[in-house]
This record gives sequence, C-alpha cells and structure tokens, in this order.
Amino acid sequence: MSSHARGLLLLVLVTALWGSTFAVVKELGELLPPSVLIAWRFLIASAALLPVLALTRRPAQVPAPQPPRPLWRDGLILGAWLIAGYGTQTIALQTTGANRAAFFTALSVVLVPVWLTFAQRRPLPLALWLALPLAVAGLALLSWEGGALVVGDAWALACAVTYAGFIVALERTATRHEALRFTFAQLAAVTLLAWVWAGLAAPAQLWPPSAAWGPLLYLGIAATALTTLLQTVGQRSVSAAEASLIYVLEPVTAALFSFLLIGERVGLRGTLGGLLVVGATVLSQRAGGEPHPETPTPQVEG
Repeated sequence: MSSHARGLLLLVLVTALWGSTFAVVKELGELLPPSVLIAWRFLIASAALLPVLALTRRPAQVPAPQPPRPLWRDGLILGAWLIAGYGTQTIALQTTGANRAAFFTALSVVLVPVWLTFAQRRPLPLALWLALPLAVAGLALLSWEGGALVVGDAWALACAVTYAGFIVALERTATRHEALRFTFAQLAAVTLLAWVWAGLAAPAQLWPPSAAWGPLLYLGIAATALTTLLQTVGQRSVSAAEASLIYVLEPVTAALFSFLLIGERVGLRGTLGGLLVVGATVLSQRAGGEPHPETPTPQVEG
C-alpha cells in the first residue's frame, strides 16, 4: 500500500471517530461548562500519550531541506487553532442539534480549498472542483433539519473557519517534526490554553461529576489523542484539499452515532445526502497525491 493510500485510510478512520463525538459532547455539555470539558478532555489525551512517548525511541535526525523550527512553536500554533475549533464546536452544541452542527462544521470542506486557492494561489485539480459541489449538496441533504437559525449555528460556522485554518496549518508543518512528539506538543498546548480558559471562566466547576468521567475518558483517549496522532501521520502524505474532502464523512458518522446514542433521526433525504458525501470522497481520490511545493515529500522510515 502506498503512503498516500495509507494516509487516506487513516484520515477516514479519524473522521469516523470524530463523528461519534457530536452526540457525546452534546450530552456532556449538560454536565460541564465548555472550557472545563475541553480542559479535561485534552489533559486526559496528553496523559494517554505520555507512556507511548516514553517507550518510543527518538528517530535518528536527518538533514532538513529547510531550517528547522522549534517543536514547541509549531505545537503552540497548531494548539491555538485546535482550541479555537474545539471550543467553538463545544459551545455550538449547547444550543443546536448534533446533525446540524455537523453540517456547519463540515463547511470547512469548502473553506480549505478556497483558502488555498486565494491565499496561496494554488490551482485545484479538476476532480476536486467536481467533488466540492457534490460534497456540499450531500452535506445539505444529510444534515439540514429545517427551522430558524440559532446562535449555535453561528458558533458551528466559526468552528468550520477555525478548523479549516488548522488543516492548512497542519499541511505546512506535518513533515517538519516526528509525528508522535508533534502530536503531544499540540495536545499539551491545547491543555495549557484550556486550563487557563477554565480557570478564568468557571473556577468553581473544575471537578467533573461522576457521570462525566466515562465520556471524558472516551473523548480524551480515542477521540482526541488517537485521532490527533492519526491525523498528523495521515496528512504527511495527503494534501489539505484532499483531507478536507475526506473529512466530509464526519456528518455521515455523526448522523449514525447521534441516532444510536441520543435518538436524532435522519430520513430518506439524509440518506441520499450521505451517498453523495461518499461519492465526493471517492471522486476526490482521483486528484492524486502529488505533494505541493510547500509540502516536502515525506521520508520513508525503515
């Protein structure tokens, strides 16, 4: 299997795990303030990676094609994008449905290639141009629940903007550092920023109730530590534009988990939307996996 195909599969797995978090976070939002939820989620995620980090031998250094950047600096930059994305999404789920939040969040699918096209003057392959409207149509059919817009929709839209920024920033930095240590640096940065936020916003609610610990452990270990590691590895060989289209699978899995966990239903229109999303994802792979000029070809590790 090529590194590009392996990266695509890893990002599909990441998206499936992400889809499960909408229902979990929505339920947890009734027990914890957003800042406290994120602080514990990322503290657990950082702690989960520590044993792996300690047991992993540091890879041999190879000459870099460009001057090295400090790990902590790139970790802090990515961490800032991450906490903005997770924070706005968590706040959104307090007032909007899980499926609807998934739709607005997935608008990053459109925002990433638009960002790249206008900010970096990067042309998009024809397959991606064809897949984008297909993906948007599928997302609209899958997740639109009708009714008036609520304040949570605006927060979910902000999540799409910030997460698009994270995807683009990750593409530029993913090959500069060893994946595991870079992942830990991102999680540690979010943990630090989130605890500052929690200490200022909810100083009297820092300790979670007993009912919150199970969901927090799932969010921290599986849906944060594991997904951030897999995403960092996957985007070493997958462009930001391709990754953003794979991430449109998130509303499909969000709809499934929202039905299983909290009873939110998707009808025939949503099912058709899911098929369009999958079609767009498959079509995006026809664009190929050639690295972009600012994204060096990852070195094959023996």
